[in-house]
Formats: sequence, structure tokens, C-alpha cells
Amino acid sequence: MFFLPHASSATSSSERPDAALDRLLRRVVLTGLALVLLVPLARANTDALGWLPLWLVGMPAVAWWALHRFRMPGRAVLVRKVVRRRGPQARRLRLGPVGPSRAA
Repeated sequence: MFFLPHASSATSSSERPDAALDRLLRRVVLTGLALVLLVPLARANTDALGWLPLWLVGMPAVAWWALHRFRMPGRAVLVRKVVRRRGPQARRLRLGPVGPSRAA
């Protein structure tokens, strides 16, 4: 069975990611994001690399997420309260007998 621990789960010191690698990946993600937002050429599509925002932002972000062992955000982030009106529920109408009527 596949298990995804939540971000709120307690982690021991051996499970924490390397701080230097964490800082490096954070800087790479933020630098790539700044490049994509500020430099129009960074939003281009090249023959050699393909879509550049994927390589400048997407792949470093996935690597950063993988460094944290694919922890999912807490339930409060994933589940939003759905506001619905609480009114009477629709009910099925009771009609007479189903089938041919016996008229005699």
C-alpha cells in the first residue's frame, strides 16, 4: 500500500532534509520563477530543451518537493469547506399503482 505522510506528522532529525540542499533548491526555484516572470525569452520554447518554464521552475520545484519526501500539504489546505444551503431534500412523489388500471 502506498503511504503519504502529512506535513503535520512528527519528523525525527534523521528524516529532515539537508539544510544546504534545501536552501540551494529554494534559491534555484525562486531564481527560475523570477526569470520566467521578468525575462520574456525565458518563457520560450526551444528545440533543444523544450518549454523553458518547465526546466526553470517546474523541475526544480519537483526536486525541492522530493527532497521533503513528497509530503502532502495538511488537510486544512486540501479540504475547503463547502458552503451549502440546508433546505428540505427533494422527495419522490407517490403516484397511484403502476401498470394498467382496472376500469370495469
